[in-house]
Amino acid sequence: MISVVFSVLFVSFLLLTLVFQFWLASRHIRHILRNRAAVPAQFAEKISLASHQKAADYTIAKTKMGIVMQMVNASVLIGFTLFGGLQWLSVALVKLTGPGMLYQISLLIAFTLISGIIEFPFSYYSQFVLEERFGFNKMTLGLFFKDMLTNTLVSAALGLPLIWVILSLMEKAGSMWWLYAWVFFIGFQLLVMLIFPIVIAPLYNKFWPLDNEEVRERIENLSKRVSFALKGIFVMDGSKRSGHGNAYFSGFGGAKRIVFYDTLLERLAPNEIEAVLAHELGHFKLKHIVKRMVVIFALSLVFLAILGFLKDQVWFYTGLGVDPMLLARNDAMALILFMLSLPVFTFVFSPLSSITSRKHEFEADAFAAKHTNASDLVTALVKMYDDNSSTLTPDPLHSAFYDSHPSASVRIKHLLAAQ
Repeated sequence: MISVVFSVLFVSFLLLTLVFQFWLASRHIRHILRNRAAVPAQFAEKISLASHQKAADYTIAKTKMGIVMQMVNASVLIGFTLFGGLQWLSVALVKLTGPGMLYQISLLIAFTLISGIIEFPFSYYSQFVLEERFGFNKMTLGLFFKDMLTNTLVSAALGLPLIWVILSLMEKAGSMWWLYAWVFFIGFQLLVMLIFPIVIAPLYNKFWPLDNEEVRERIENLSKRVSFALKGIFVMDGSKRSGHGNAYFSGFGGAKRIVFYDTLLERLAPNEIEAVLAHELGHFKLKHIVKRMVVIFALSLVFLAILGFLKDQVWFYTGLGVDPMLLARNDAMALILFMLSLPVFTFVFSPLSSITSRKHEFEADAFAAKHTNASDLVTALVKMYDDNSSTLTPDPLHSAFYDSHPSASVRIKHLLAAQ
């Protein structure tokens, strides 16, 4: 009886989420179309009508693709669970490998590979059709497949040891395995953050020290003003994949560094680059990165504790279309089912994450306005919105659920008020 109730809840939440996501996307498209004919007055002097309409069309195209992906993902989810896909895969693999650890790891690998194959057409379409249509794709087909191979190898190198440890803890560490797994997970995440800038990122891109003396001098002076011990200022060859530009902060301790896309440096003036950097430093100085990590680690503890309970409940498996094995461990299956079902039940909380993220963006903007010229950040942001074809007129409710950054008009209004 409990498994039937759980199945009904699962399908109900999935359908409600799909309907709500479709409604949000439809609102978003209609809102953008209503505002497509004219550039908002706030940006009329800086962004052309052609650029505004390109951003509208680009955003609508991405939103429509997102709707299709949501429908496909929901169908795949039902196929894996209630239609018996995982059950069939599990039975087939246990016959090949036996009921031991090899079966469990094979199940996770097979699930990941099948998911990747299903996702491949969307990745290809996004890169070589959608991005190409709007002039952003710079990637060759060879680089596309090279990235896929690199992703696979990196995922295997990092993921397989993680999976093995967690499965071993689930099997041998008793009822509190989830607490030990959480401690290991934290250490693993911190290690990945430490090695990412110096080991993983160079597998995908080339990095070189910033050689523009004027920009370097501005950045070094800014770092001194805000008491930030910057270990490196690097440029990344983002232009070999995309025409989009960005900047980001990565690493911690002795490995922390600021990275600028070469496309961004080509577009912004030195004073604008300084303002963008001040924003990124604001995230660090205001401890946004630490706060996000604390939240992620706290949520991971909660989710692991829930998984610790669910993995021993027969209704959890049968309610999602799987008969738990009596002669084999079901830990890998529990992990897969939990990963598949969690987003269905937690989508409603999406705005909480977005609200927090937008609050941090406002605070980082205020930090930048305090230590540089707010108008420089405004002009930099307008250029970035224009170059990246970011819509100036998103639907407010859609933005509340999905956008980690405030809309252009709201964000710039706050900055202008800070001058």
